[in-house]
Amino acid sequence: MSEFKDKVVIITGAGGGLGKSHALEFASRGAKIVVNDLGGSGDGIGSGDAADRVVDEIRAAGGEAIANKASVSSKEGAQSIVDDAISAYGTVDILVNNAGILRDKSFKKMTLQDWDIVMDVHLNGSAYVTAAAWPIMYDKNYGRIVMTSSTSGIYGNFGQANYGAAKMGMLGLANVLAIEGRSKNVTCNVLAPAASTRLINTIPGRDEDLDNPDPMRHPKLVTPAVLLMCAEDAPTNKVIQAGNGRFSTCAIFNNAELEFGADVTYEDLVAKKDQLLDMSEAKEGWTAIRKRMENKG
Repeated sequence: MSEFKDKVVIITGAGGGLGKSHALEFASRGAKIVVNDLGGSGDGIGSGDAADRVVDEIRAAGGEAIANKASVSSKEGAQSIVDDAISAYGTVDILVNNAGILRDKSFKKMTLQDWDIVMDVHLNGSAYVTAAAWPIMYDKNYGRIVMTSSTSGIYGNFGQANYGAAKMGMLGLANVLAIEGRSKNVTCNVLAPAASTRLINTIPGRDEDLDNPDPMRHPKLVTPAVLLMCAEDAPTNKVIQAGNGRFSTCAIFNNAELEFGADVTYEDLVAKKDQLLDMSEAKEGWTAIRKRMENKG
């Protein structure tokens, strides 16, 4: 029997691309799916029936699913996604925050409206839906949460200041939720995917054939990482990069601290600049800096 059988899974932005792939795979393993999708265009405009079509596909294959067409960027819409899961299936076990839009421009040309809407969908939307699901998971001592981030946030990408900031913000949110959920068996992990989706073609200069995609760029090659992060023995506080049939984990590293006295000057630091910037012996995770921060907390 699949470990996902009868698990209630919410997937936002599941009307196509990555979210649809996740929904179909979870459903094929016996999970009950809430397919959320506003049905708008890649820049977040309009609405449609994308969620209904995915639900129909799941049901035609013998699975269970319901549709929700609310916007994650609205607190009320986000709450309705979780409310629909409770009404239909009684609980929420897994939440995959996948909904997203793009409004790409260089920062010099980007309007603050383009900044706000991307932040609202990616970062605020993920927080809103998670906030609605969190008490349920916390109280029953079980939950699996995935934040869909991006290498555009982790490493940066030209023309995506709004998107990159939102995606890195999701990583920060996940870091905290992993800590706060640990004692309650609520895990939170981060996905950094690479695949052919309709959002890709909103990027200037990109024109991928979505009707006949490169098999190595198919969204289904990302989905195994999502299942791993939602399994019974899921890790927590991990960032997994997935795409093109390749998977890896990335993490934050720190080098050893330079220690000066209370009278340290700029000149003192400049004299040790090469050592300060040398990452050749850096180590992952809980360095002395983070341990001191944790102790102060």
